[in-house]
Formats: sequence, C-alpha cells, structure tokens
Amino acid sequence: MADHDLTGFERDTFTHAGVTRRTLRRGTGPAVIVMAEIPGITPKVLAFAERVAAIGCTAVLPVLFGTPGRDVDPAAAGRLNTQRYIAASMRKVCVSREFTVLATGKSSPVVTWLRALAAHEHERCGGPGVGAVGMCLTGGFALAMAVDDRLLAPVLSQPSLPLPVTRSRGATIDISAEELAVVRGRCRREGLQVMGLRFRSDKLVPESRFDFLRRELGDAFVAVELDDSAANPDATMAPHSVLTEHLIDEPGQPTRAALDGVLDLFRTRLLERAPEADPAV
Repeated sequence: MADHDLTGFERDTFTHAGVTRRTLRRGTGPAVIVMAEIPGITPKVLAFAERVAAIGCTAVLPVLFGTPGRDVDPAAAGRLNTQRYIAASMRKVCVSREFTVLATGKSSPVVTWLRALAAHEHERCGGPGVGAVGMCLTGGFALAMAVDDRLLAPVLSQPSLPLPVTRSRGATIDISAEELAVVRGRCRREGLQVMGLRFRSDKLVPESRFDFLRRELGDAFVAVELDDSAANPDATMAPHSVLTEHLIDEPGQPTRAALDGVLDLFRTRLLERAPEADPAV
C-alpha cells in the first residue's frame, strides 16, 4: 500500500482537561473509537475504520502518535525509513507520562482523555452507546474505558501492555484493580462482553494474559486466538496485528472471520439493540 491522503475522513480536534488532540472521523451512526497500534494510523488502520463506517457506525480515530495515513510497508517507504519512523513513535510513547508501558495494576493516564472523547462522541452521534477497539499498545485502553457505562462494545486486539518483559507482567493487563472490578461488575450485571484477539505465538500478548482475562471476566471474555498459519504471509513482521497488517481479507480466512466477529459485536451492541421502554408509559 501507499500513504493514504485521508480522503473521506473528516479532520477535527477534541480537548479535555487542557489536552487537545487531532481526530479523524468517517461515517454516521453510533460512535466507535478506533485506537491505532504503533506506529500510528496506517492505511490499514484507516481501512478497518472504513469497514466500521460501512456497517452504519461513526469511526472516530484519535491521533495518539505517528503521522496519520503514513504507510509502514518497507517496500513503499524504504526499510530504514520505516524502522526510524516506528522507533520514533515508540520512543514518544515510552517517554510520555500519558502511557503506562511497564507498570502493572495501573491504567494509562491517556485513558481519562479517551473516556471523555467517547462520552463526547456518544452525545454527538447518538445511539445506545459507544464501541472501542484498541490495537497492540492501545489494546488494553478499550478495557479501561469500559468503566463508563456508555461503552457497550470493547475490543482488545493484541493488547500488549504492560510489555511482558517478565512473567508477572505477561500475566496481567494495563488496568487498575479498581477499574477492573468495575468492568467485572458490568459484565455480571449488564451482560457486557469483552472481545480479545491474538495470535497464539505472539510474544507481546502471551497466553497468560488471556488466561488472566478469562479468570477475571469469566464467560464475558470472548477470546479469538489464531494460529500463525492464519496470518498474512506478505506482512514483514511476525504474526501480531489481527485486524490490520496480518489480515487476509478473503471469505473463509480466520483473520477475516475475526474481523467479521468484531463488526458483528458492534452491530449487535450499537445498531440492533431494542430501545429501552419509557418508564413513564
């Protein structure tokens, strides 16, 4: 792929607590917050957002790092330039106080801003609530955002924080114990479902992380775990990005089935929910 010129996406900004970030948006209908993976909003992340918009939702992409639309395919951008770009995005994240990369039992501070964005988009777009999908470094953000009862469809695609540099870090996820308890309660009382996606061999998302989520959330955690053979062989990195770089967008492919499952969750929770009865009637 080549760089995406952002045609078809509306450019906007959102400010909360004195922090202003750019956003991209496409579509109409209930909002889905799409949080990109490192190094940023690539053409394939934008393609995923287009699929979200196509089902009748508004895809809203906050610019958390990187250059929106920039391709990371070495064949298009040059291997050295691509490596430098990825390293620069990761370096920005590691030095920012907004992202908790290694700490356990803690949500990243940027999640507060993302919750405010989701609340704003719910008011703007309407519908029963909001969806959210995080990818890689942002994967766990969708879980922490679900303390807000407006978030009805959280998706954790290859959630990679805290970085599993030790066994204990691999057996948890980037959310505080207090916020996880709130999400667990919502799962029990409201039937909230949390979807997680990973490749089984992915060292950034070890099996122990999904085991942790199964223990904490029970049947409310819907895990999609794929063999390496399901990954797009043309990708330049080891199997990792289920919905973007390693997607084989063909019927019958496991990654396509995973994508369809995510879109079905958004349809079911955001587009097909019956309106609540008026208590005054």
